[in-house]
Amino acid sequence: MTWRPDLTVAAIAQREDGRFLVVEERIGDCIVFNQPAGHVEDGESILEAVIRETLEETAWQFVPRHLLGMYLWRNPLNGRSILRVALSGEARTHDARRRLDHGILAAHWMSREALAAQTARLRSPLVLQCIDDHLAGRRFGLDALTYMAVQAVAPSI
Repeated sequence: MTWRPDLTVAAIAQREDGRFLVVEERIGDCIVFNQPAGHVEDGESILEAVIRETLEETAWQFVPRHLLGMYLWRNPLNGRSILRVALSGEARTHDARRRLDHGILAAHWMSREALAAQTARLRSPLVLQCIDDHLAGRRFGLDALTYMAVQAVAPSI
């Protein structure tokens, strides 16, 4: 049996006042909080995916600065596994006129304490884990992420 976790990215952006960029989104019948996050699309690098997802979900231009970590989590409700690549960086400019992605109700800036008070409404335990790792100073260089584009291979003779 082949096991294939979903490959996702998440943006961890913190303002000087300590608040973090999060999205409020509808998942089925539930409204939950999450970091700007989503699946890596075919032909897309990790960095391209996190920039795209953040823009689509929040209308903020995200500039990745560090690899925060890679998190493997199995959702106990549906048995699906997620491999989340979390990147910390800066939310630079905001386009208030931009329409947010389907299912996203709003983007917010929330403190860690405010999110912890909403534990039952977090999309997964990864939300607070990533914030706690960021606050603990976890940082890895972006050079740890290598994207190798598909190239034509010459037939061997």
